[in-house]
Amino acid sequence: MFLTCRGLSAAALLLLLSCLSYAAGAELADKLRDDSELSQFYSLLEQNPVANSTLALRSCTIFVPTNEAFQRHTGTTHVLYHITTAAFNKDQLPNSVSSDMEGNPPLFITKNRNGDIFVNNARIIPSLSVELTNREGKRQVMHIIDEVLDPLTTLSTAQVQITNPDALEFMQKADLLNIGESRLRTYRNQVLMAKKESLFQAAGAHTFLIPIDDGFKVATRSSLVDAKVIDGHVIPNTVIFTAASRHDDPKTSAAFEDLLKVTVSFFKQKDGKMYFKSNTLVGDAKHAEGVVLAEIVKANIPVKNGVVHLIQRPLMIIDSTVTQFLQSFKFINEDSKNGALRKFYEAIMDNGGAVLDDINNLSEVTILAPSNEAWNATSINNILRDRKKMIEILNMHIIKDRLNVEKIRQKNANLIAQVPTLNNHTFLYFNVQGEGADAHITVEGGGVNATVVQPDVAQTNGFVHIIDRVLGVPHTTVLGKLESDPMMSDTYKMGQFSNFNDQLNNTQRRFTYFVPRDKGWQKTELDSPSAHKKLFMRDFAYHSKAILERHLAIADRVFTMSDLVKMSQQTDNVVLPTFRDSLQIRVDEEAGHLHDEYASHEWTGYVITWNYKKINVYRPDVECTNGIIHVIDYPLLEEKDVVVSGGSYLTESSICITLANLIMITVAKFLN
Repeated sequence: MFLTCRGLSAAALLLLLSCLSYAAGAELADKLRDDSELSQFYSLLEQNPVANSTLALRSCTIFVPTNEAFQRHTGTTHVLYHITTAAFNKDQLPNSVSSDMEGNPPLFITKNRNGDIFVNNARIIPSLSVELTNREGKRQVMHIIDEVLDPLTTLSTAQVQITNPDALEFMQKADLLNIGESRLRTYRNQVLMAKKESLFQAAGAHTFLIPIDDGFKVATRSSLVDAKVIDGHVIPNTVIFTAASRHDDPKTSAAFEDLLKVTVSFFKQKDGKMYFKSNTLVGDAKHAEGVVLAEIVKANIPVKNGVVHLIQRPLMIIDSTVTQFLQSFKFINEDSKNGALRKFYEAIMDNGGAVLDDINNLSEVTILAPSNEAWNATSINNILRDRKKMIEILNMHIIKDRLNVEKIRQKNANLIAQVPTLNNHTFLYFNVQGEGADAHITVEGGGVNATVVQPDVAQTNGFVHIIDRVLGVPHTTVLGKLESDPMMSDTYKMGQFSNFNDQLNNTQRRFTYFVPRDKGWQKTELDSPSAHKKLFMRDFAYHSKAILERHLAIADRVFTMSDLVKMSQQTDNVVLPTFRDSLQIRVDEEAGHLHDEYASHEWTGYVITWNYKKINVYRPDVECTNGIIHVIDYPLLEEKDVVVSGGSYLTESSICITLANLIMITVAKFLN
């Protein structure tokens, strides 16, 4: 198209030429200047002549933090560390690019499973990337990121400048680098003694986990750092920046061979604390199997050949008892209240510390330790000042045996694993689903179902499993417990179709519910197949409901097994009020009554006598917010209770009710 300027005034012509010039020459600098959300980075960019020259003359990719990212950032911002002198859109970004900062330290590009792209620890915000061409015809790309990029820099007091060091040089010159107060001399000396320098000089992109000197306060610990342990602190050919990484995703360490297999994974707690953990899957004489946790002291330090994380203690080394492990949380960053199990340790000490003495006296022990978040549940506040109750609850988390996941799985092979605790008459019930890394482990104790969020933290005399709830502090109703517990699913299903369950959410009542476990109902199928089948048919819901009512005592209080034993000692039969009538039982303790064939010591169990039948109590005193559940081995049911005729059946009580109704109808007709 031919454009003529005839008839236009000089001023109008000048304005037109100006507009055409801006349209043809719009650049990244203009885009930055016009976006108020990027003003802080633009202000820094304007003051940097090298960055201005790059934008004016060269192709480039620029990673621009938002103003919100600057609000979270402390320290100096290095503009040139955000620029690379080649243009890459999101699809073209390689695994690493060289920044324009002195020494050209690399920026590492990773992608998570959701498809998000990260540059070091900063996420590229989707849909905000811009690609333009400058006046020199150079292609330029801008990506908006959610975090300011922090390079590794030299201390201002240092006499020499260190630019772009690899991991070995980082350790050797750590005292001159801006990494805070942490010192790395002990671990560095062990690396030199083991002649493992080449591991830290290897080209590529690796993750290096380096323990600080404070992690070697245990006198003999440094001597345990051999070549294999050093290998276990390096994840080759993978960079793990914390924001980009999948939690609890095991990575193969450099210590992974036929006779020794160690994985390393990263995870973050809800309170923001970050950890690495090693898992020695296959150990040897010097390196025991199990998990070791180390809190991250300083994360995401970029080096020439990957990323460094400073950790609070060495991985792989199992050199402390369970008691020492718990006590260690007293000293970890006291001022900042860190430590994965700090609140558990505080609960022990707030209640006199006797529980810790009991743990210390055990030659073999397993602890189910609630995480810090678990102690934030509102239901716990009501019992924190009740020392007697708290000691019972704490003892419920202690097992006098070495139980790792594999041993729990063996117990769980044919039944839900039942394990005694230090708390008298209290058992824990483990359930394992899935295999390997996909295994999902739950534990029930005192009416609370908890998930094992970190299993197999190994110590010299046992294991610690971190769980997500405090056991023994009920947080759900009788109905909620029935619905969630896999051992009571048949009773729950029967109550659902008969509408019996509706009342069990009522928090104004107090229920004592004798719940047959699923295997108990299965036994009735062997004893009376036809009756069992009808119990679970909707057409016979009325009769199923009548049977369940027999199992439910409703009063102004709950009846624990201990209560029922004491009551039975005063009378031949204890009479408990039920919905229609009453339940007459007797409860005794019988020595040597073992549920668990794997139990290592004798247990005194509870036995219910009802209608001259003895029924074992499988799980006593499962507490709920509106009552208590006793899981029993067989329902309160006898063969004569069920009448099967012509495809229907009635319980004995239902027959009595039906006969009474017929008599009343007959009398009414006679009177009329």
